[in-house]
Amino acid sequence: MGRALTLDEFKAKVGETVGTSDWILVDQERIDKFADTTGDHQFIHVNPELAKQTPFGTTIAHGFLTLSLMSLMGYQCMPVIAGVKMGVNYGLNRVRFLAPVKSGKRIRGHFHLADVTERAGGAVQSTYQVTVEIEGEEKPALSAEWISLVYL
Repeated sequence: MGRALTLDEFKAKVGETVGTSDWILVDQERIDKFADTTGDHQFIHVNPELAKQTPFGTTIAHGFLTLSLMSLMGYQCMPVIAGVKMGVNYGLNRVRFLAPVKSGKRIRGHFHLADVTERAGGAVQSTYQVTVEIEGEEKPALSAEWISLVYL
């Protein structure tokens, strides 16, 4: 991340792509750990032998694993507003899982600042359109509208 932006500088970025994250490897170890954390051990995620028999030919990441990695991606490339005391995840308006992330693939996020709204109490609400790309594939893994709040 670069220097912190003034609120006016940040608002001026509405309509722009503000960053692209580094590539993140989604390997079987990461998928297995996510399965253990969530209790979702469906064979398509954790059993490479059975997963070979599916149309994907291998295990795939949980959609929610891909979604959760947006936090790491965002820390890498979302702009910071000067004077921020705290930030919170406010939620998502829309999420679509467009293509599976096969084990061993790398993904990265593209962040487009769609809207900035000042709220009461010194809060700033930001809405990002996020696309998570799968390396070497045309179709993205997911598209989401992500809302964050920061307090100045």
